[in-house]
Amino acid sequence: MKPTEAVSVTGNTDIQQAQQLVEACRKVTAELGHLIVGQQEVVEQLLIAILARGHCLLEGVPGLAKTLMVRGLSQVMKLSFRRIQFTPDLMPADIMGTEVISEDPASGHRTMTFLPGPLFGQMILADEINRTPPKTQSALLEAMQEHSVTIGGKTYPLPEPFFVLATQNPIEQEGTYPLPEAQRDRFLFHVKVAYPQREQEREIVARTTSTLDIHLTPVITGPEIMACQALVRKVPVPDHVMDFVLDLVRCTRPHEADAPAFVKELVEWGAGPRASQFLVLAGKVRAVLRGRFHVTLDDIAAVALPILRHRIIPTFNAEAEGVNADAIIERVLKAVPRGTPAQVL
Repeated sequence: MKPTEAVSVTGNTDIQQAQQLVEACRKVTAELGHLIVGQQEVVEQLLIAILARGHCLLEGVPGLAKTLMVRGLSQVMKLSFRRIQFTPDLMPADIMGTEVISEDPASGHRTMTFLPGPLFGQMILADEINRTPPKTQSALLEAMQEHSVTIGGKTYPLPEPFFVLATQNPIEQEGTYPLPEAQRDRFLFHVKVAYPQREQEREIVARTTSTLDIHLTPVITGPEIMACQALVRKVPVPDHVMDFVLDLVRCTRPHEADAPAFVKELVEWGAGPRASQFLVLAGKVRAVLRGRFHVTLDDIAAVALPILRHRIIPTFNAEAEGVNADAIIERVLKAVPRGTPAQVL
């Protein structure tokens, strides 16, 4: 079905907004291409997460332009950018802000004044988030879920739209603090940033060792992003696609009666309901970005890995055999039957 065929269901205005969204994302990708070489899949996943009103956890070795990518994305989207370098001595107040005593010079009256921390931005880069203790990591929980922070009994809203893009190094384990499961579950995507291909690396070296000076042009604004977020939620999800989402997530839980035998053997804990929600939201965004106003099974399968990989805990035996979460998800995708509209009817 083409976008124009959905007019009777969604209305001409929604179709026009969807087409504008596709064009805006094309411009964002093209503009970022002036700064970032390759990494098209990573950029697309970041766009999907933002339009689904979610957060991203970026994992990759140093030097893969993760920080540069996030900073460039904030410039192209005209969002305020804050980078927080997570270190072992970082405290929650260093992120959220703190109350200080201020004195009125005229009256001498003292009051408590709140000084906002770097968390009060629209696009937050939590750099090397696993280098700070859980006490400080947990300072992001309310911000990521409620888009607000509570200090001294008062709740302060964060600027909208609000996104947390966190990075972590998969190599170094000494001196790091793995994210708790509850916090990892707050991230819509766990994106793995791979090494560039040979020709891409050649281009990277040529750009970064010359006098080339790149200036990015904003192509979309915060209010427009929020309008796009509202639009994608209108995308319909057929019953057979919703059934596939539920079957996929429930099959990752070893205690489910219908779970495959290999899941019961290889998985300690499976994905929770938030995985189902995020699969549907990400599937809606992916559908719109491909010119459709309905979600297909392929949309769900395409976003399954980055959504499920940080929500599945392999057993000790699986880890001993070198079976990681990605391998388990691939097997689950093959094991879950894909229904069709005809079968549902």
